[in-house]
Amino acid sequence: EGRRQTLSYFRLLPSDFWLLTSPTNMSLQILTLPLGPIQTNCFLVGDDETKAAVAIDPGWDAKRVLDVLAQHQWQLKYVLLTHAHFDHIGGVADLVQATKAPLAIHPLDLPLLRHDGGAREWGMHIRACPEPDLQLKPGQIIEAGPMRFEVLFVPGHTPGHVAFHEPQANAVFSGDVLFQQSIGRTDLPGGDYDTLIRSIREVLFALPDDTAVYSGHGPATTIGDEKKYNPFVAE
Repeated sequence: EGRRQTLSYFRLLPSDFWLLTSPTNMSLQILTLPLGPIQTNCFLVGDDETKAAVAIDPGWDAKRVLDVLAQHQWQLKYVLLTHAHFDHIGGVADLVQATKAPLAIHPLDLPLLRHDGGAREWGMHIRACPEPDLQLKPGQIIEAGPMRFEVLFVPGHTPGHVAFHEPQANAVFSGDVLFQQSIGRTDLPGGDYDTLIRSIREVLFALPDDTAVYSGHGPATTIGDEKKYNPFVAE
């Protein structure tokens, strides 16, 4: 109810299922790639006419991301990070090295990025990320082909957490702030519960109800559904 996107599952590679969303603008595609030890969603948003694409939160296994880009003949224009926890940045170094795509993150998450996203505290190892090419600001527009991603400042899970709103795709990429009937953790360093709830209610819930929400983990939802059914923030 209230969903404009058509969701369908299909197989790209053996034993790997990917979620394809057909947005309102049919030249745009959103591919969801669950990657890494806790299946963090990496999103590839590409335009089939211009072949421009962005990668949001390439959390692991850059080779899989590169394989999908090559399948679609997409050229990566940006690597966009919602935040810098290790499971969202584990593939950044290899992906940037292979594509030379500019890396963008909010400056308040730079200390976490430079600390490898806290990987060592969880017994994990990732390649150190390069310094970002862009330090994101609220309201900034990132353009790639016909795509225009507005930066939304939504702290609470981390101090510099952002979301990316793409109106043509009727979609927001919310990272680990808002999930289907759940919210992000606030018990990790830099987290704050009241700030997180305020980010959801004042920023994300200001978007149209039929906006698709692509979260850092789990399935997609909509702003309207979360307003109604999310037990943490339902209006």
